[in-house]
Amino acid sequence: MKYSEYNPNKIEEINHLFIKTFSDSEGKSEGLIIGELTNNFMTSTDANDFYCFVATDNDIIIGGVFFSKLTFENGIKAYILSPMATSTKYQGKGIGKKLINFAFNILKENGVELAITYGDINFYSKTGFKKISEDIIPTPLKLSYPEGWLGKSLVSDKIEPISGKSSCVEALSNPDLW
Repeated sequence: MKYSEYNPNKIEEINHLFIKTFSDSEGKSEGLIIGELTNNFMTSTDANDFYCFVATDNDIIIGGVFFSKLTFENGIKAYILSPMATSTKYQGKGIGKKLINFAFNILKENGVELAITYGDINFYSKTGFKKISEDIIPTPLKLSYPEGWLGKSLVSDKIEPISGKSSCVEALSNPDLW
């Protein structure tokens, strides 16, 4: 298993992974929505505003995770993890957790102070994310599932509250994703 930053020549393969994985677990329409999101990250988002990391097995991409810039008025360097996928036949083997931890190391090396995600607390808590409220870290858009708002400081053991507004990259600015 190899973990690395994505290769822009692999956009189609990465999109296929996300579409297939989300279609398998959430239905075809969700797969297409997430496929559009990942494609928008890789083709329309400034390269300085997102990261994509992949897990490969024999040069085949079997996992992927995106982190995109989350901007706060106080200037803290933060990124939001969304989306994440591991090929259905590779799930349950710790690949996603290892991929996220690999990503955390690269993000820290690049001065990122805070990682946020919006999803399954049972999965993401295994990588150190903790449930937070919108009073602690403001959301860019209204959450449909507030229990899934999670954070992890990459510089300390505690998440410091942030006041003011937040915003995300255009690809993630779709209220249907929240």
